Amino acid sequence: MTFRSFVLGLSASFGIAWLFVVVVPFFKMRDLQPVTFKEGLDTKEGNYFPKRSGRVANGAAVYAENGCYLCHTQVVRPTYAGNDLYRADWGGLKDNGEGVDTRRETNAFDFQYEKFAQIGVTRFGPDLSNLGRRVETNYAKGSDPAAWLYAHLYNPRAAVDRRQSACPSFRYLFEERKVQGAPSNEALPFPASKEGEEIVPTSAAKELVSYLLSLKKDDVVPASMNFSPKKGEKK
Repeated sequence: MTFRSFVLGLSASFGIAWLFVVVVPFFKMRDLQPVTFKEGLDTKEGNYFPKRSGRVANGAAVYAENGCYLCHTQVVRPTYAGNDLYRADWGGLKDNGEGVDTRRETNAFDFQYEKFAQIGVTRFGPDLSNLGRRVETNYAKGSDPAAWLYAHLYNPRAAVDRRQSACPSFRYLFEERKVQGAPSNEALPFPASKEGEEIVPTSAAKELVSYLLSLKKDDVVPASMNFSPKKGEKK
């Protein structure tokens, strides 16, 4: 074997793998086409469009800039790869209030409107795939979900049930300002360093919270996109 053939063979071995693992998926996922609900197989008709609202693009940038992906994933793995689907509220709801099971694994539509898919590095903290729904139903407990997230970002260990949280404080995403007339309805329930001032979220904090609240798994997807084997049999 000549050196030239060795280099060509090595390049082909890595090049073909890179082509099919990186390049082809990139071009397929950058321009997602609507998936149609099948009559007789699905309970809905028409095309599937993911429900996503909020400042997704700007918030995703703040999320990445602050390294949230280092401790949190946004991936609900298929059942053959893990038990994510059946962890409470991770991959959707067993009953969405209408008797419909919305639990499912992650699909490409979940990262639509984002420049990069925030898949994550480790699960040092909980997976955030369904955080928006989880905050609304479990954490906020009837209060404003955005207010709960602001308080958590400012002081993750303030709540009694979160004293062991390893989440760092993001106080630099908030600012102290003088109270003008009545206190702001966005003011955090923490004392400011100076009397007569209040702590409020900056635009970056608002974008991040809007993004986090957009992370929901509560929509019904076509059966062709739901790869969970017999998920209804597991309670």
